[in-house]
Amino acid sequence: MQAGRRTSFERALHGRRQGADQPGQVLHATDASFAELVERSPQPVLVDFWAEWCAPCRAIAPALEQLAAEYAGRARVVKVDVDRCPATARRFGIRSIPTLALFQGGEPVETTVGLQGKDRLARLLDGALR
Repeated sequence: MQAGRRTSFERALHGRRQGADQPGQVLHATDASFAELVERSPQPVLVDFWAEWCAPCRAIAPALEQLAAEYAGRARVVKVDVDRCPATARRFGIRSIPTLALFQGGEPVETTVGLQGKDRLARLLDGALR
């Protein structure tokens, strides 16, 4: 790979966003920041429970980045690494990854497990925005 050029997955790993809301970018929650980024969000939040070693999780990363950009200002996309955030994963009963959960008003309203296409995830967000 050329110096200075990263794949979308590498950007997601190395360009982690935590803390303040950054519209148009995938945010990365920790056990400590989950409540702020997801449960207190005024917008719907698509949460991706994932792990670095999970191939389907890596495959879905570019679609999540695109959705974060397309829904900027209307919805958030947040990733939770289940290996680094075991308390949050346990709290929501995550047993398989990737698990994608749509949160509204701080509560999970829909959950899907396994590799999902961008169109399916966009329909989840669109349904939450109606």
